[in-house]
Amino acid sequence: MALIASTPRLVTVFGGSGFVGRHIVRALAKRGYLVRVACRRPDLAGHLQPLGNVGQIQPIQANLRYRWSIERALDGADYAINCVGILHEGGRQRFSSVQAFGAQAIAEVCRANGISMTQISAIGADAQSQSEYARSKAAGVAAVLDAVPDAVILRPSIVFGPEDSFFNRFAEMARFSPVLPLIGGGTTKFQPVYVGDVAEVAARAADGKIAGGASYDLGGPQVLTFRECMETMLEVIERKRWLVSVPWPVARLQASVLEMLPNPLLTTDQLKQLAVDNVVSEAAIRDGRTLQGLGIRPQSLEAILPTYLWRFRRTGQYSTGTVTH
Repeated sequence: MALIASTPRLVTVFGGSGFVGRHIVRALAKRGYLVRVACRRPDLAGHLQPLGNVGQIQPIQANLRYRWSIERALDGADYAINCVGILHEGGRQRFSSVQAFGAQAIAEVCRANGISMTQISAIGADAQSQSEYARSKAAGVAAVLDAVPDAVILRPSIVFGPEDSFFNRFAEMARFSPVLPLIGGGTTKFQPVYVGDVAEVAARAADGKIAGGASYDLGGPQVLTFRECMETMLEVIERKRWLVSVPWPVARLQASVLEMLPNPLLTTDQLKQLAVDNVVSEAAIRDGRTLQGLGIRPQSLEAILPTYLWRFRRTGQYSTGTVTH
């Protein structure tokens, strides 16, 4: 598909080698953009290049702690998309440095070069939140809008897709454990959104088809509790497991131990996030700042989960339709 003359030709995607980023890169490549993928380890980003034509996708080393590397990544770019984020802290990776300072640094370089941008945030982003993750996301958005007032802010709920860290993690747990935990009884509400739908919105923003200076809440077609998410996942992988409620005090004790692991299953900050529903706001629905408001029909869990969770079934892709223990 040819680009019209007024659309940007080169898009820099920060964090483009990650889960959401790679789908954004694919959506941009299909539109014919040249895509520069700014990431810490370009030597590990070779999986991106087959998503486009020869030379269309180019990984480049960038570290958000160093302004010069951001400037180099944005040199000659027409548009920028920042989807850098972390789910938990570890080593030198802190929420404040990655999701607040990093977003601010990108936005300031964009402002200096007259480049507009899209910032990938989260529905839970809130400056008043008990969660440091949520506060840092909100701080990042504020910094971006201060530097680039016409920036597009995307706030997805839990994102699902082939490489997600939510359904894949619990499906893997279900392979070995007869029990799956429901933190706080599993009553927290989510609105899982397909990663391809998030990528489509980001690509439309690069097209200039989405109004800037506004936030868009991205959620799927269903609002589900944590329990319902687990039940849906178990149905797809055809396994029967006990869903056991874990009271908040017990969960906090477990998280305080688990968060000491290199790749923790649960942290105390994540518990604070789980205490708040993660769904599209009424204001976003009213103002049309949702997938449906943008004319996108969101994909459902039932349609997408079987396409990648089949590997957690006992019979793999050859489903028997029988729930097993």
